[in-house]
Amino acid sequence: MNLNNLTHEESNILELLKTVMDPEVAVNVVDLGLIYEVHHNPDSKNIHVLSTLSTRGCPLGDTIMENIRVVIANKYPEYNVDVELTWEPEWNPDMITREGRIAID
Repeated sequence: MNLNNLTHEESNILELLKTVMDPEVAVNVVDLGLIYEVHHNPDSKNIHVLSTLSTRGCPLGDTIMENIRVVIANKYPEYNVDVELTWEPEWNPDMITREGRIAID
């Protein structure tokens, strides 16, 4: 996971992703720890997000991934948005942020 040293625009994208919820637990994908990397390249007009899901069999996985792409594409229509799914490292509950834990409780 590499959410350190984000540019200003990458931080804005990460904040935007807090509007994307996992419908099963009603917590956003950032606070669940599902977002591993965000890359913004203004020269090539590309935004790349590396993310995961809480389980490989997540029934709403396709919906969550598409919602990530759509929320970014709506804010950055001139960009190509690539949302890549990874299983490494495997997600675990320790990845949930403090804010996410509060929302779950």
